[in-house]
Amino acid sequence: MDNYPLLNIFWTMLELFLWILWFFLLFKIITDIFRSEDMGGWGKAGWTIFVILLPFLGVLVYLIARGGSMHQRDAEQARKADAAFQDYVRRAAGTGGAAPAGGGGSTGHVEDLARLAELKNSGALSEDEYRRAKDKLLA
Repeated sequence: MDNYPLLNIFWTMLELFLWILWFFLLFKIITDIFRSEDMGGWGKAGWTIFVILLPFLGVLVYLIARGGSMHQRDAEQARKADAAFQDYVRRAAGTGGAAPAGGGGSTGHVEDLARLAELKNSGALSEDEYRRAKDKLLA
């Protein structure tokens, strides 16, 4: 261990960290290229080739040219994923447009039970009030 001083260990750790950071950035940019809906196939192919063949220059040019709108594409992707999840939950709970797989009852009861649970959790209803309202709703 005498041939490899402590400062060299820190320097090696910094280089490893920067190398991992570089790959993370490269993958993020390649994902952004393919996610982008405002770019055609030739544009995506050109940016991908540029980023792969000249990685440092390609990534820097991409960040300068299109980096400002990367967060918008990320936010749009998150919105789409959230909407798909919400739609799935509605369909699974039977409160959306499609009926649940089991046939099932009215979707109004499910919504009313959910509202009652929210009121109970927020403290607007006591445990006894919640139980009486639930029993009345299910009767």
